[in-house]
Amino acid sequence: MKNKIVYLLKNNSMVYNIYCFIFNIFFRILRIFIKTKNNVILINSYGGKKYDDSPKVIFEYMKTQKKYNKYKIYWAFDNPENFEIEGAEKIKTNTCKYFFIALKAKYWITNSSIEKGLKFKNKNTVYINTWHGTPIKKMGKDAPNTAFQFKTSKYDVMYAQSEYDIEVFSNAFKLPKDIFALVGLPRNDELFNVNKIEIEEVRKKLNIPKDKKVILYAPTFREYNRDKNGCIIAPPIDLKKWRNKLSKSYIVLFRAHYEVNNVLGIKNDDFIYNVTDYGNLNELMKISDILISDYSSIMFDYSILKRPIFSYAYDYEEYQNRRGIYIDIKTELPNSICEKEDELLEKIVNCNFKEEKNKTEKFLKKYIKNDGNARKYIDELIL
Repeated sequence: MKNKIVYLLKNNSMVYNIYCFIFNIFFRILRIFIKTKNNVILINSYGGKKYDDSPKVIFEYMKTQKKYNKYKIYWAFDNPENFEIEGAEKIKTNTCKYFFIALKAKYWITNSSIEKGLKFKNKNTVYINTWHGTPIKKMGKDAPNTAFQFKTSKYDVMYAQSEYDIEVFSNAFKLPKDIFALVGLPRNDELFNVNKIEIEEVRKKLNIPKDKKVILYAPTFREYNRDKNGCIIAPPIDLKKWRNKLSKSYIVLFRAHYEVNNVLGIKNDDFIYNVTDYGNLNELMKISDILISDYSSIMFDYSILKRPIFSYAYDYEEYQNRRGIYIDIKTELPNSICEKEDELLEKIVNCNFKEEKNKTEKFLKKYIKNDGNARKYIDELIL
């Protein structure tokens, strides 16, 4: 039921406008009676779905600094009972307490949204958005078939990884360019300092054979492919063919996007590991020797590791027409794209790691500006 309501709000402008009108009036009246407190911080990740990404990294950094001891920090979750964290009070999203804390908080920290499609931010609240990756697919006002027309509050600060990010986000979200902080994404800080011991520990945790290299396959979601429960994905993969071509040297980690409710055709065995529910995406990237994606921002993040990147864009024309892409991925990505499964497998089998490293480094220099200290920028915003 909840998924159906969310789908209606995102795709039916009349329903969304009614929702906005009623609740915006209510919260604007309520905020008259709630005073902003300078020591209150509200954090969420992916709207409350996870304890993850840059908001988590910022919070974990805050916990190591005594100067933040005077702050009262709240973490908002759709299902608080599923998370154990120290140093913050958990609250449930879409409850009276959630909206009360949101109105009271001096600082909002998120990688997506705090207001749930509404607009009720107090004028004294500082809205900090790290976002969750560099954009390839169109979003905001550029995205097709969305009811959301930026009736939410504007961000006061938005993190960016490159001038490209700033250009796209400022246009798509109608934001002034001077609110952007070109410091990188806090979630990527740790990718600049990867050690062999850490890699071996994660491999051991996942029971990956010592003699096998690792391929991480992380496709994005297609919001137009849905069933009654939400988004589905069914990559056109011939598992027997993949096993015959790759299993002597590789295992494959399959990671579906967080918006995907159902993965079809992927079975967990000794060759393909379904790691969709694995809690730490950075760990999966660190242990992977090759990344396969399609139109996902993970390709930008993974480039920090300077390893081979392949795009399996099997539905390129459909995705381009129905979702839209900002850059020409055929020329911009380190390895162009593969629209056919056989082409992808051949590229992997014949992969020259040294040549691919050089291609990825060129991509990295253009799209990532980060020195591994993005998490510390929060000091400038709060302290």
